[in-house]
Amino acid sequence: MRAYMALLSVVSKQKAARKAFELFCTPQKRTVKPFTPLFTEAEPLTFHMNGIPISGFRWNKGGSKRVQIVHGFESASQNFDAYIRAFINKGYEVLAFDAQAHGISGGKQITLPLYIDILGEIYRRYGPIQSFLAHSFGGLALVHFLETLPADASVRLALVAPATEAVTAIDQLFKLLKLGKPVRKAFDEIILRSSFTAPEHYSIPRAITHIHMPVLWIHDHGDDVTPLNDVQPLIDKKHPHIQFLLTKGLGHRRIYKDEKVIEAITTFL
Repeated sequence: MRAYMALLSVVSKQKAARKAFELFCTPQKRTVKPFTPLFTEAEPLTFHMNGIPISGFRWNKGGSKRVQIVHGFESASQNFDAYIRAFINKGYEVLAFDAQAHGISGGKQITLPLYIDILGEIYRRYGPIQSFLAHSFGGLALVHFLETLPADASVRLALVAPATEAVTAIDQLFKLLKLGKPVRKAFDEIILRSSFTAPEHYSIPRAITHIHMPVLWIHDHGDDVTPLNDVQPLIDKKHPHIQFLLTKGLGHRRIYKDEKVIEAITTFL
């Protein structure tokens, strides 16, 4: 792919940028592991966005509190069964949907603005929602959706290794593909034209200043996907509504499956 992209960038910087954007928005794998028995207890839910089915699950409809789980890139709702069971045991109604191009939902590509829109549609159809749990790319999308809602201090948000800066994710792609600045400029222009927003806008440190709910943010020192360096400026600002829990040795994916992390989140929410 690097060789192909290098050749394409010689032919046309715009074509190389479009191909890079296509790669950026296309999950290379889906979660295909068997569903646990917990999912046979769920009520299946489906709605359509732009003609594409978005599918998910609801447990314990009418519970004392409604909580939504938001997964990350190349993940799916079924990876969060430990949380689902814990929330059910607390008497909560639980919602978990697979993003477009993920899990059992349709489509082949996902963008951040689309994920934000999907979260908005879920909230419109099945809300209001009092508690949220999000991991990785799901955290970036969720915070940008939540900043559009009226302030509500009764709502709680747990973020686990969220993708903190969209620009960092793009930087990682360009480092992986070994593409230069002219292609990057064309890439950023594609984002600007498609969403009318510059990549720098998609930033949790920017968006979270508009959210005044209690937040528990859990991140690992060794996370090589969503680096702690992006989070540190926010930690240094010491916002009173954000509580940080930093771990060591759990990385980006093991962290949300750690028993102590699960306990901290279910207790907080």
